[in-house]
Amino acid sequence: MDNFIKSMDELPLIAKVILAIPMLDIVWGIYRICKSVKKNNTVGIVLGVIFVLLGFLPIAIFDIVYLLLKQESVWWID
Repeated sequence: MDNFIKSMDELPLIAKVILAIPMLDIVWGIYRICKSVKKNNTVGIVLGVIFVLLGFLPIAIFDIVYLLLKQESVWWID
């Protein structure tokens, strides 16, 4: 799990933005779940599962904007 989180954090910006496109955003949902599991954050795990199952379009759009502005990883509550 640590390797997955580290590899996602080290991706080039263009790859991060491509993975934030709706329907591909599931990868970032799994990333969020892994980060929450690592930190033992129950609320984060539940929210991450909901985001993956429902595929929130606003979250995907927010991820793209956040990545382009901050040029780091997607935002999460951890």
